[in-house]
Amino acid sequence: MDASGRGHAAAGPASRGGFRTERAPDGRYRWQLKAPNGRVVAITPAAFETVGEAERGFDGLRAGAAELTARITHVRDGIGWIWVVPGSRSLPEVRSSRAYERYATCQNAFRRFVVLLTKQPAREFSARELPGREPPTGELPRRELPGRTASLRRTDGR
Repeated sequence: MDASGRGHAAAGPASRGGFRTERAPDGRYRWQLKAPNGRVVAITPAAFETVGEAERGFDGLRAGAAELTARITHVRDGIGWIWVVPGSRSLPEVRSSRAYERYATCQNAFRRFVVLLTKQPAREFSARELPGREPPTGELPRRELPGRTASLRRTDGR
């Protein structure tokens, strides 16, 4: 993260792609995942108190990437489709960064997101990032995501 607290690139030599945390105007943190070409693929609507919390949230999602399912819905204001991975407290865990004109394109975008997510390296957490806790010795526990019963079917039944 730079001195202003804006942006933090996770592990990986590519500066254009990968996981990044960003500080929101309210002082909390959100993460995004970028493709190798630099385009933002997915964002998290949830806000985290610290960079470490955002990184642990991303790593938990990365660990369960193979079982993720998305709900594809039509955007409320405008034209297009977005994919959403349901989370807890009626907030999406992660969602597409933009709307797609076609339903099938949105489905493919979610599949590409899952592939990109599985290619992300696991984060190593230092004792400094985990205040009051011992650093983890192994792999992070797998986080269960509620609402995994959603499918990629269109909501209108077609």
